[in-house]
Amino acid sequence: MSTTPALFRHLVDDAAMFPPGELPLAQAVAAHREHRQAEYADLVGPFVCTDENLMKVAAEARATGGPLEVSVVITGGAGGIEPAVRYGDRSADVVVKAIEVRLRAEDDLSRNALRVVRACDDCLDEENAFVEIGLDGAWERALDVVADAGYAAKLRTGGLDPSLFPTAEQIAAFITACLDREVAFKCTAGLHNAVRHTAADTGFEHHGFLNVLLATRASLDGSSQDEQAAILESRDGESLAAKARELTEDQAASTRRWFTSFGSCSIDEPRHDLTALGLLEAK
Repeated sequence: MSTTPALFRHLVDDAAMFPPGELPLAQAVAAHREHRQAEYADLVGPFVCTDENLMKVAAEARATGGPLEVSVVITGGAGGIEPAVRYGDRSADVVVKAIEVRLRAEDDLSRNALRVVRACDDCLDEENAFVEIGLDGAWERALDVVADAGYAAKLRTGGLDPSLFPTAEQIAAFITACLDREVAFKCTAGLHNAVRHTAADTGFEHHGFLNVLLATRASLDGSSQDEQAAILESRDGESLAAKARELTEDQAASTRRWFTSFGSCSIDEPRHDLTALGLLEAK
């Protein structure tokens, strides 16, 4: 029986090869296997790689003990979706659970979204698709296209430049828009700590994944975007942890139905934060 609470099961997708961690492929695969065999394994989601590295990941998986579940970041737009999915269908070494594709910066995001979802329709079977929309331009119309097609969204919550960090108000608007359309979403970048904080090395304002979980729960409970933004801006880890403990299993499950996961270059940082807050058993 899992000791990982429902709110955190398979919450952290293993993006160890991505910045700022950028672990070499062989080390990243080896570390992922260790995480998936550890007592906290249920915290960990699939291994995240690019379509450019998919074959190399498959070869490393074959050499080190068996198939890996992967989520594949498409680097070449809609045209790169089918080759990655078809490779996964043929390979015995990787199981493609999802593809992640970013809309290109265009005047008409909804047209770009339509190309992406049509490409997904042509080749996806059991896999899911996460479409990274961004929060500029007519992003809500692009989200409409994703919603109509039945796929999921992806939100970039940080990166190597302060301009890549959305405001709390923007995240609240994104959560509300997704839930209004019944679109599940994942997050990526800058979210490897549980609670909102200022990074000591860069001075960047990082959002917390616990904040996002609780803002999603608040939105489901009918809170306003201002109330959600206040949760997203909270730096009170003890208060946030107390709210998380108050959630029932059903509330936790329904929260995670919509906020499915986030990609992190570190598994240990989220795990240590949850342990320090008393939300995960110390191992």
